[in-house]
Amino acid sequence: MSTNSSTVGQLLLQGSACISWKQDVEGAVYHLANCLLLLGFMGGSGVYGCFYLFGFLSAGYLCCVLWGWFSACGVDIVLWSFLLALVCLLQLAHLVYRLREDTLPEEFDLLYKALYLPLQVPLQTYKEIVHCCEEQVLTLATEQTYAVEGETPINRLSLLLSGRVRVSQDGQFLHYIFPYQFMDSPEWESLQPSEDGVFQVTLTAETSCSYISWPRKSLHLLLTKERYISCLFSALLGYDISEKLYTLNDKLFAKFGLRFDIRLPSLYHVLGPTAAGAGPESEKGDEEVCESSVSPPQGTPTSLQQTAPCSPSPAATNLPAPPSRARMSRPDSGILASRIPLQSCSQVISRGQAPLAPTHTPEL
Repeated sequence: MSTNSSTVGQLLLQGSACISWKQDVEGAVYHLANCLLLLGFMGGSGVYGCFYLFGFLSAGYLCCVLWGWFSACGVDIVLWSFLLALVCLLQLAHLVYRLREDTLPEEFDLLYKALYLPLQVPLQTYKEIVHCCEEQVLTLATEQTYAVEGETPINRLSLLLSGRVRVSQDGQFLHYIFPYQFMDSPEWESLQPSEDGVFQVTLTAETSCSYISWPRKSLHLLLTKERYISCLFSALLGYDISEKLYTLNDKLFAKFGLRFDIRLPSLYHVLGPTAAGAGPESEKGDEEVCESSVSPPQGTPTSLQQTAPCSPSPAATNLPAPPSRARMSRPDSGILASRIPLQSCSQVISRGQAPLAPTHTPEL
């Protein structure tokens, strides 16, 4: 170690080995090469920073090749500069290939910016979700059905990309599905992974539609493996279902002027189609209840009819007479029950199923 240090010291003290210095400066190519190298080493990080770095380095080393070939006339300068320029160009080609590989189709890119980017979902995670649906965009023609009530099995989850889908039940319009909304989120949440079922509504395309679809088994495997994706789909599906429920609630409010609470089970009886089928029977039962409540009371027992009234005792005659407005006793529960149908009988009989909406809806 001491020998090496002494050698370096002798070289420094000995002075420069150059016999004579050139009086003229190098040409413009040499200075341009150094400027490009300086700009290249000022590049930042990331993909675009690497493009900036290797782009300027490639240009700088190519200028060094020209300088070594025409001015310096040195083979080693030309070879080293050419080798460094070739390495930088290969790195640029690799970056271009990576960018083309990471590029998504236009439909999936728009979906990411509209739905997943606001939630700050990483691009790599989004690619796993897209890979699960095999990067296929499916289409529906006008008036083509996506699902038929009581026939189509629930074996996938779909998201509408463009167009508009009409949801109906028993021929009655329920609501629309617009772009970037799930088409069958209630059906997906209603079944366990091991259960099978069919659609309870009919989905019909009102315009030309495009959508993506995840197979049920493949998506369940992905959700089981990736907890973050499972939480993401849970939030998206919950928000989508709540939007559909509020759409139905607003439609009922516009129709009847009464806003229902979607958390109550009574809304199901308003929306459900079974209310129409059970209407005549329920009305018949209500009529029977009303008739029984207004029928005259039965005859009193014979033992009460034959009992003679007792004569008042002398002590009782001396008591003061009760006031004319004595407090009445609380009526019995049976009497209250018999009075309720009398008050609401006409309302029950006249009440039928609330129509959901007109079958022929105007264009939005």
